Formats: sequence, C-alpha cells, structure tokens
Amino acid sequence: MNLNIIAQLVQILRDAPELGAIEVRRGLFGTWSSVRVSKAGHSANAGGGHIVVTQTPSAAAPPLTAPGEGAALPAAPVSKLLEIKSPMVGTFYSAPEPGAPPYVKVGSRVAAGQVVCIIEAMKIMNEIESEVAGVVREVGVENAQPVEFGQVLFRVDPHG
Repeated sequence: MNLNIIAQLVQILRDAPELGAIEVRRGLFGTWSSVRVSKAGHSANAGGGHIVVTQTPSAAAPPLTAPGEGAALPAAPVSKLLEIKSPMVGTFYSAPEPGAPPYVKVGSRVAAGQVVCIIEAMKIMNEIESEVAGVVREVGVENAQPVEFGQVLFRVDPHG
C-alpha cells in the first residue's frame, strides 16, 4: 500500500469524527488489500463487510467508500498534483554528482520508474524512482538538505 493511500485514510479519519477506525490488511505478496471502516462505537462498517481493492504501484488511489455507504464517508480533497515522497530519512541530492545537472527540475517530464533524485542514508546513495508519470510542477526540497520519511520531494501533474 503506498503512502498516498495511507495519507488519504488518515485525512478521512480527521475529517469524519463519526468514524472510529480504519483497518487495513495486506494480502499475500502485496497483491491486494482489505480495508474495513468502522463507525465510532461499532466493530464493523454499516455493511458489516470489507472493501477489497487491487493495488498496483502506479494505480490511482481507489475509492474508499463501502457498498451502500455512498455519502457516509467524506471525499478526501482531490489535488491534481501527485506527490513523490521520501521513502526514508536522509540527505536529498538532486543530481548524480556535484556540478552535474539535476535529474529533474520544474517543467521536466518524468516516467514511472525514472530516477528523480538520490537520498543518502548511512553513507549509501539510494536512487529514488518516480511512481508516477507526468510533468514536475514543484520541487519541495533544496539540494543537500535533510529529508524525513514521507516528506514531499516533488509534486507531479499527471495530465501535464
């Protein structure tokens, strides 16, 4: 399950005080996930069932409403920009070496799987690949700056 989906689940819990919990279970080899939404004071969602979603690395976030609950869950704010987030704590480098041009900059077109930066962690240089395709609209970190797990590195317009 990618960080975008987890962030959406957390936002839904913040925006809907009538919800008590969202439980996420991952299937074998990460091929499917089960999401159970329960109202405050209840042990299961209104339908008593689970929502099963298929998750692929480049898939868009699935709808998070259970069958028959149409308007029970508020929709998370939809942004046209997708985020590439840091998968680890470390130091952000925009280029493969000092003096080289950056992997990507504002206006660059990226493809899924393309290296967009390096994060150094424990003296190891980790190439970070984009999970989305589109045009880079924002760079959220300056070169050689520390980054935290889950911090937004880039915002990408998938329709650009």
